[in-house]
Amino acid sequence: MRQLSQAAAIREGIVQEMRLDPNVILLGEDVGKFGGAFHITHDMLDEFGAERVWDTPISEAGFTGLGIGAALTGLRPIVEYQYLDFIFCAMDQVVNQAAKIRLMSGGRAKVPLVLRGPQGATGRGAQHSQSIEAWFMHTPGMKVVMPSTPYDAKGLIISAIRDDNPVLFVEHKLLYGAASPGGGKALSDSAIQAIGTDVPEEAYAIPLGNADIKREGRDVTIIATLLMLHRALSVAEELAAEGVSAEVIDPRSLVPLDVTTIAASIAKTNHVVVVSEDVSRAGVAAELVATINDHCFYDLEAPVQRVAAANTPIPFAPASERHVIPQVDDIRAAVRRVLSS
Repeated sequence: MRQLSQAAAIREGIVQEMRLDPNVILLGEDVGKFGGAFHITHDMLDEFGAERVWDTPISEAGFTGLGIGAALTGLRPIVEYQYLDFIFCAMDQVVNQAAKIRLMSGGRAKVPLVLRGPQGATGRGAQHSQSIEAWFMHTPGMKVVMPSTPYDAKGLIISAIRDDNPVLFVEHKLLYGAASPGGGKALSDSAIQAIGTDVPEEAYAIPLGNADIKREGRDVTIIATLLMLHRALSVAEELAAEGVSAEVIDPRSLVPLDVTTIAASIAKTNHVVVVSEDVSRAGVAAELVATINDHCFYDLEAPVQRVAAANTPIPFAPASERHVIPQVDDIRAAVRRVLSS
């Protein structure tokens, strides 16, 4: 088995699907000659040509609409945003068009479209560091996928490309394991766990809506996404030395959400902490807590603890960013609160 970075795993999944299906195309700013802002798409223009790899103007609304139109004609477009923050420039195209056309056409029209790109706080300030998934988790007709390991990233991007519905594919910059544009410095975080880096060379698909238990435990369930999953695993490892057994679940997709796996874990541990880099107000963690209360209320021995970003734009100063975004200490404290309640 080979080890791949998450960036390489996403790239391999896209390339294998493009080789398999000539209807899969790629478009976005600098995806061709430059190879993408984070180099996910390097060499794809050379292999597949300008008819299938399109460098677009700097107009998210324009090239998102182009992707929707291409999907309606039978193609399977992958639209890359340099930063997922920029998808807000195309909200009408995504929310009012891509997400609704299948229902409005009575199922006669399909929109097999993948919208993908990087997000997450990495010292880039308020307009390049947001977590945007809750906006689209809230949008009926959209699927929302969030891989946290290279193995999951490859299998999930393949499933997203094959899906007949619009899929938002969220990637965290700190999990790429690749060079950062503008300086060449590797993006890293001390909490990132060496899990899921063994990636099969052959194509494989991970069904959307299947959560994965990354660490089994008996005392508390920690549900976390993207970078927060890795910080949760670090906390679980620390607490194990104190005799606390934490089960860590990666939902992998928020829509559809695997409530069955989550509920089974809570029935065993009776304590829950939900962790998200998204802001706390009306965010992903808030929705997960509500879902847990709907389905698992009588299994809970203490109120669910929520760990999420502060309700503020992401600041640029590193110390301020760390203060706003959940850290390992915040997750550890939440676990101790829920177990002592």
